[in-house]
Amino acid sequence: MACRMAGMETDMKLTEHFSLSEMTVSQTASRKGINNTPGQKEIVALTLLCREVLEPIREHFKRPVIVTSGFRSVALNKRIGGSATSQHCKGEAADFTVPGVSNYELCKWMERNLNYDQLIYEYGESGWVHASYRLPYRNMELTKRHGTPYLSGILK
Repeated sequence: MACRMAGMETDMKLTEHFSLSEMTVSQTASRKGINNTPGQKEIVALTLLCREVLEPIREHFKRPVIVTSGFRSVALNKRIGGSATSQHCKGEAADFTVPGVSNYELCKWMERNLNYDQLIYEYGESGWVHASYRLPYRNMELTKRHGTPYLSGILK
């Protein structure tokens, strides 16, 4: 039986391979009782992100895209210490990995083949890829390492 969020089913398909539930799931929200329900505007943004960024990755690499953080309500974002201007809160960003594909290789492929707002290679191979999508997009690439500010470009 499907759960319901704000009058919508949580297993609602956003695109062929991505559902609303996987783009909004949060262990922190569940443990702390934080409402992580997106509004219609955020659902539209999540759909664009999935269609323009995540689906092309899945199609190219022929592997699942494991989303570790998608939409975050303002309360959830604050609780985990996210940036006050995080695109996650607008449904425009996701953190993810692709099993069997290095995060660096994934970022370099995305840089050559996709349009996005931001692409961040976060914490190397033990980290994840952060990508956001909105119009107009900037195609901005950054690298984040422990203990350093963001660096311009995708750097190994």
